[in-house]
Amino acid sequence: MTGEITFRELDGIDVGRLKGVGERKRSALSSFGIESVLDLVTTYPRRWVDRTSEARIADLEIDRDALVLVTVRSVQKRTTRNRRTMVTAQVGDGSGRMEVVFFNQPWREKQLRQGLQVALYGKASAYRGGLQMANPVVDLIGDRTGRIVPIYPQSEKVQLATWELAAFVEEALRRCAERGIADPVPVAVLRRLGLVERAAALRSIHLPETMHDKESARRRLAFDELLRVQLLLVLRKRVLERDARGVSHVLDGEFVRRFHESLSFPLTGAQRRAVAEIEADLAAPHPMHRLLQGDVGSGKTVVAVSTLLVAVQGGHQGALMAPTEVLAEQHATGVRQLLDGLMVPDPDNLFGDRPLRVELLTNRVSGADRRDVLAGMADGTVDIVIGTHALIQEGVAFRSLGAVVVDEQHRFGVEQRAALRDKSSGAVPDLLVMTATPIPRTAAMTVYGDLDVSVLDELPPGRTPIVTRAAVGVAGEAEVWDDVRAEVADGRQAYVVCPLIDESEKLEVASAEETFTRLAEGELAGLRLGLLHGRLGPAEKQLTMDLFRAGGLDVLVATTVIEVGVDVPNATIMVILDADRFGIAQLHQLRGRVGRGAHASRCWLVTRPQSEVLEVDSSGQNPRVAALVASTDGFELAEVDLDLRGEGTLMSSSQKGRSDLKLASLRRDRELVKLARDAAFEIVDADPELSDHPTLRDELDLLFTDRDESFLTKS
Repeated sequence: MTGEITFRELDGIDVGRLKGVGERKRSALSSFGIESVLDLVTTYPRRWVDRTSEARIADLEIDRDALVLVTVRSVQKRTTRNRRTMVTAQVGDGSGRMEVVFFNQPWREKQLRQGLQVALYGKASAYRGGLQMANPVVDLIGDRTGRIVPIYPQSEKVQLATWELAAFVEEALRRCAERGIADPVPVAVLRRLGLVERAAALRSIHLPETMHDKESARRRLAFDELLRVQLLLVLRKRVLERDARGVSHVLDGEFVRRFHESLSFPLTGAQRRAVAEIEADLAAPHPMHRLLQGDVGSGKTVVAVSTLLVAVQGGHQGALMAPTEVLAEQHATGVRQLLDGLMVPDPDNLFGDRPLRVELLTNRVSGADRRDVLAGMADGTVDIVIGTHALIQEGVAFRSLGAVVVDEQHRFGVEQRAALRDKSSGAVPDLLVMTATPIPRTAAMTVYGDLDVSVLDELPPGRTPIVTRAAVGVAGEAEVWDDVRAEVADGRQAYVVCPLIDESEKLEVASAEETFTRLAEGELAGLRLGLLHGRLGPAEKQLTMDLFRAGGLDVLVATTVIEVGVDVPNATIMVILDADRFGIAQLHQLRGRVGRGAHASRCWLVTRPQSEVLEVDSSGQNPRVAALVASTDGFELAEVDLDLRGEGTLMSSSQKGRSDLKLASLRRDRELVKLARDAAFEIVDADPELSDHPTLRDELDLLFTDRDESFLTKS
C-alpha cells in the first residue's frame, strides 16, 4: 500500500498482527471490542495521570484529595469480627510510607502484588501515628515513565492491564508513522478552527507531552466525531430538499393577514419570527421540514394554525396530527375557537368569501359523521382536519394536502412522512413538528439535525408566572394541603399528581388510588375529588375530565396522563407527590398544566425527607427539584437536565454503535457541535455527493451502519 493510511485500511488490519499480541491477548482485546488496529487507536484513555503534578506521600495533607504514585510493599487480607473482608496494603514512594485499606473488596489482595506501581487517588487520614487511605481509586500503571501517563479501561477478568494497552497503541502508532495517517477534513476548515492534524491528535491523545497537547488532541478528535454525525444529517437534509417536490403555496394572499388581525392579542416577537421562518420555507420549491420548539404556553398553536392557513390560502388542505385522542379533541376545540367567524376568500363564490371548514378525525368519530369527514377530505371541501394517526391510515385520502403540523411526535419518522406523501398525489406536503419539551440547542442540532429549528422563547402577555415551591416530608405536606383548601375556597381547582397507579412494594411511592382515598378521607375531606389514570376506560376518562373542566370537581388526583394537553384555566395549584422520582422535563411539562388563566398559580413539589433520598446536592436538596424551584424557563432547564443526566447514546438505544460519541460530549462541547454543523453545511453545499472528499465519504460508510443512519434521521 502507498499513500497515507486511512481508517478503512486500519480497520482491515487485525490487531493480532501487532508485536506482543499473542492469542491470549488477542482474545482479551476482543472482549473489549478491539478487533482491528482502528478499534485499538480509537480506544481512548479514560484518564491521564500528570506525573508533574503528583504529590509525594511526605506532602499529603489530611482530608485533601490527592494523587500519589507508589510501589506496593506488602499486602494482607483478613476477615473482621462482623464478617467483613479487609485488605490492607503497605505502600511507599521514597519520601514516605502509607497504609491503604479496602473494605469488602477481597479481590484487591490479588490485584496489588508486591513490587507493583500504582496510582492512588483519595483522601489521606491520620491513623496510628501514620497515614492511611481508605478505598482509594486505584490505577495500575506498571513501570510507565514519561510526564503524562494514559490510563485505559482495564479488566481483571481478562487480564488486560492499562500499560499493555498503552504499549499496543504505541506500537500501532509507530507503524502508522511510516506512511502517515490520512486526514479527511479539509485543510481550510482545520486552519479556520485552529484544529491540529489527525495524526498529531491520535498521537497526543495517547502519548501527550503536556496536558495542553492532550486537550488539543481531544478537541480535534471530538470534532471529527461530531462532524461525521452532522455530515450524515446534512447530506440527508439536502437530499430531501433536492429530490422531493414541494407544494406550491400562495404567500401574498389576505387570508392569513385576516387571521392575524382577528386575534384578540398581538403576536409576540418570537411568534412573528417563527411565522416568517416558516413562510420562507413555504416559499421554497422543496418541502419544509421544521421543528417548532416552544415552552408550555408560548403560543405554538397560533403559529401552527398560521401555517395551515397558508396551505388553505393557496387552495390546498392542512392537517394537524396529535398523539392522543384527548389532545386531538382539545386541539380541535381550541383551533375552532381561534378561527371562529374567519371566512376564506373565494373568487368562485357569489359572496366573495366562504366559511372555513375544520373537522376532527379520530377513531371515536364513526358512522355517518366519519363518512362525511372522509368524503370532505377527499373532495377538498374540508380545509383543515385535526386528528390522531387515523389521518394516515388506509382509506384516508386528501384532494390536495399542502401542510401538516405534528404535535409532540418526537420521532415522526420517514415511514409516516412517506404515508403522508402517498396521500398527497406526488408533491410532499410541508411538515412542521411541534414540541413543548424544550431540547438543549446542541441536542436539537444533533438529534434533530435534519430539521430546521424555530424557537418560541417568550411567553405571550397575560400568562401568569408559576411560583414553584418544594415541600419535604409529612411536615411540609401539611402546608401544601392547607394551600389547596385555600385555593378551592377562592373558587379555584387543583391537580394532585402521583407516579404510580397501584401500591408497589418495590417502590414506596404514592399511588393514585391510595392517595385519592387518603385525601378524600383525610386532608381534603369535604372537597369534591376525581380520579384519573391510564387504566380507566376512554368514556370514564372523558367523563372525569369534562366534569373537572366544567368545575364539577375541586381536585383531580391523577397520574401523568395529564402531562400533555389538559387545559383548565381555573386550575391554579398543582401538587406533585414524590417529585424526586420524576425527570426535569416531565416535572416542567406537568407544571405547565397550571398558570393557564389570569390567576396566580403555584406548583408544589413534595419530596421525601433527605434521610430517605440518595440524590441530593450540596444544599441537601434534590438537584432536579432545586432546578424547578429556581427557574420556569424550559430551555434553561433543558440544559440543566443535560448536565445532570448526561446525553446517553445517539444511536438506537438497543445497540450502542461504533459511531457513538467516545470523546465528544453534547454537554461539554456545545461550541464544537455548532462548529461541526457549520462545517458540514460548508462541505456538503460545495460537494453534495462528497466526490471531492472520498476519504470522508468512506469513513461515513465505514462507521455508520444502515441502522444507525435510519435511527439518526428518523426525526
